[in-house]
Amino acid sequence: MLDKTASNLARNIKQLREARGLTQQRLSKASGVPRPTLANLESGSANPTLSVLLKVAAALQVTVEELIAPPRASARHYRAGTLPTKTRGKVQIRELLPDPIPSMAIERMAFPPQTHMTGIPHTPGTREYLTCESGRIQLVASGERWDLEPGDVVVFRGDQKHSYHNNTLDHATAYSVVALAPSIT
Repeated sequence: MLDKTASNLARNIKQLREARGLTQQRLSKASGVPRPTLANLESGSANPTLSVLLKVAAALQVTVEELIAPPRASARHYRAGTLPTKTRGKVQIRELLPDPIPSMAIERMAFPPQTHMTGIPHTPGTREYLTCESGRIQLVASGERWDLEPGDVVVFRGDQKHSYHNNTLDHATAYSVVALAPSIT
């Protein structure tokens, strides 16, 4: 079992480092882990401490679990309908990405004719980007109103009251990218 974990760790560190365009020396500087230690980790011959794993994971922006798990395939195909969806009123909202991006939400919103959806204000400092793909979408945020046509984008503060409207007799589709501000505790 330990040999398999060491092998997973070796492959994952090398794969993640190379995917980020980092040399061992640059990863060493970013993580505070000596380069010879990283070389040993990538060879599968090291038995690192938890502290070392935490530093390497933080520098590669992954969890420790991702470092020791079986390596991911270089590509994965997600069939239509396999990504999480939810419905708010009559609006269908579908996640666009299978893996979460920290502090981001990216969704496709399908509006049947004559529908309305109230947005939920996010943490203070959040930015939201709304792109109309098809049909017409009306956005109301902080008392201002924007009428979006295909290709139009509105950037607004997502930490305030906002709502989306399809006042037409046609279907409309929009994409929402929410850049969440960190919550203050």
